Amino acid sequence: MSRVPDPLTIGRVVGEVVDSFFPSVKMTVTYNSNKQVANGHELMPAVITAKPRVEIGGEDMRAAYTLIMTDPDAPSPSDPYLREHLHWMVTDIPGTTDVSFGKEVVSYETPKPTVGIHRYVFILFIQRGRQTVKPPSSRDYFNTRRFSDENGLGLPVAAVYFNAQRETAARRR
Repeated sequence: MSRVPDPLTIGRVVGEVVDSFFPSVKMTVTYNSNKQVANGHELMPAVITAKPRVEIGGEDMRAAYTLIMTDPDAPSPSDPYLREHLHWMVTDIPGTTDVSFGKEVVSYETPKPTVGIHRYVFILFIQRGRQTVKPPSSRDYFNTRRFSDENGLGLPVAAVYFNAQRETAARRR
């Protein structure tokens, strides 16, 4: 029996981006103050231009978290040779707060899918302590598992993803 909720497995987030894990911290991702990210739901590119509000649960404000936003389908789902592309990273986020209280070590890059339907994944890790996570050297060829190993983060404590594709004139109507 899988320990992860089905949407993350069905969406191949578990397997391609992270290993199976047990979600233990509540994380809410909201764009434009009213578009909450739900696993597998589609958001239009116009909605995701500005960085979202990400609220972190947990029970202890002294705990520190790292948030990663990545695109495992870059540059296209059929040929993701840049897998993964890092869109955003915030470290040292205190539990029970939101990302604005953390340290943005990789600035938010607006998703701009050009070919196919892309998955954009938010992954939350608990840190061993503050200022223990080192930013990666590049956005391209990012690997969430390797990054977690290099920084002693272990398995994620929360994850959610949405889908987005290029907005054509016909889709905007």
